[in-house]
Amino acid sequence: MSDAAPARDDLSAAKATPADSDRPTRGAAVATFGGGCFWCTEAVFEATAGVDSAVSGYAGGDTPDPTYEQVCSGTSGHAEVIQVTYDPGKVSYERLLEIFFRTHDPTTLNRQGADVGTQYRSVVFYHDEDQRQTAERVKAALNESGAYDDPIVTQVAPLEKFYEAEPYHQDYFANNPGQGYCRAVIAPKMDKFRKAFADQLKPAD
Repeated sequence: MSDAAPARDDLSAAKATPADSDRPTRGAAVATFGGGCFWCTEAVFEATAGVDSAVSGYAGGDTPDPTYEQVCSGTSGHAEVIQVTYDPGKVSYERLLEIFFRTHDPTTLNRQGADVGTQYRSVVFYHDEDQRQTAERVKAALNESGAYDDPIVTQVAPLEKFYEAEPYHQDYFANNPGQGYCRAVIAPKMDKFRKAFADQLKPAD
């Protein structure tokens, strides 16, 4: 995201609803990523083939049942995250990680463009040991490859609790394509994603 990108609207928030971090349907798997604004990350993964759902929420902090205002204040400890339910037979966890790393800047600490604060940190919350090892391996390989000019600062941490965000955050880009932040930040990101991962897109409706 560009530093010149508009900040997100100051929206009133209802209370967050706690959700189980391990509620996949049979045959599905779950991944949790934080890559800055969850509106952006959600839009990317909702368009990814093999993904059944992408839910915006909060994780990684100490405040139980956080609200959007609490998370935005930077005092809750939580990051804005997306919980992705996917079919491993159609898209691998490693492929999801590749999409995650390539659709945000994993080298900026607690910042994505104009969105600044620990709530926008780059983080992979793993659900099991296999995910942890895969995330660490992919991160190390990217660092060693020189894909980025600066070191990757993405955290790899266990998921302890996922809190589903308020209803108006869900499907935000799809429901608000004309909103300023969506037009200036998310739409260009989606254009880049579609070009880079043309083979991984869901069919157009």
